[in-house]
Amino acid sequence: MPHTPPPAPAHRLVPTPAGRTHLVEQGTGPLVLLVHGFPEGWYSWRHQLPALAAAGYRAVALDVRGYGRSSRPESVDAYRMLDLVADTVAVVEALGERSAVIVGHDWGANIAATSALLHPETFRAVGLLSVPYTPPGGPRPSEIFAAMGGDEEFYVSYFQTPGRAEAEIEPDVRGWLAGFYAALSAGTMPAPDAPSPYFVPPGGTLRDRFPAGPRPAWLGESELDVFAGEFERTGLTGALNRYRNMDRDWADLADRTGAPITQPSLFIGGGLDASLAWLAGAIEAYPHTLPGLSGSHVIDGAGHFVQQERPKEVSRLLVDWLAELKD
Repeated sequence: MPHTPPPAPAHRLVPTPAGRTHLVEQGTGPLVLLVHGFPEGWYSWRHQLPALAAAGYRAVALDVRGYGRSSRPESVDAYRMLDLVADTVAVVEALGERSAVIVGHDWGANIAATSALLHPETFRAVGLLSVPYTPPGGPRPSEIFAAMGGDEEFYVSYFQTPGRAEAEIEPDVRGWLAGFYAALSAGTMPAPDAPSPYFVPPGGTLRDRFPAGPRPAWLGESELDVFAGEFERTGLTGALNRYRNMDRDWADLADRTGAPITQPSLFIGGGLDASLAWLAGAIEAYPHTLPGLSGSHVIDGAGHFVQQERPKEVSRLLVDWLAELKD
């Protein structure tokens, strides 16, 4: 019989504690919830949606609160992790499901991990892309970031003051996004001996460290049109507010210090992603922190935006892992 392609992706809005959450779904079957990172949106999963749908899953990619067509609460503390987790639970319920597999990239990996940690009854398995799981606890995040970089300022610290990063970004959202994506992508990221794009020089901006030259191979004109169009409309304050809640998250989750995630899990990262080098200890701790881990994959030659840089490989790894969950 000829292969029948899955139906086209469908956009919808569902009620959540954020107000509304915009999502895009494709396919039927067990629910797989896809959570994006910074500075992206549901569109970062455009390759995985049809691949998962074709494999027999109901693939749903959402816009995290503050992004895209989802609600953008004004208060900075409305972007704390507990609120974002409440949104993921509400999405599952709004879709008429009792459980889901949750997969996240970058900040979405943290959201996915915390969702699985706090709501194992809802999230039966968790996939993490680019950012390894680190259990709650340890020193206060702001103190860690302040100690990094010497005379230079770590980008997370730079993002803390409302309006500061926005003033850098707002005059040229499209150019800023293109530079940020290039700085973290294979083929366009700065050489290892070049000044790091993760640190701001004294009196400078993060953009000062973005590479000059071509865009990443995965980021064509049409792809950049989508991302830039969204952020030119919404601004980046909602997205940046996620970084401004890390100390609140640390306090909110203090009672889960050191807690493992016991559900089946998967990790996928890019071999050139600096996140893996910084968090190598987190990967080494997986036997204790992710005892249900069934695969940890590092894709050679890939950067941070791994599901967009290497979509076929990531989709295959996800489909194979999901098939194991059915056994």
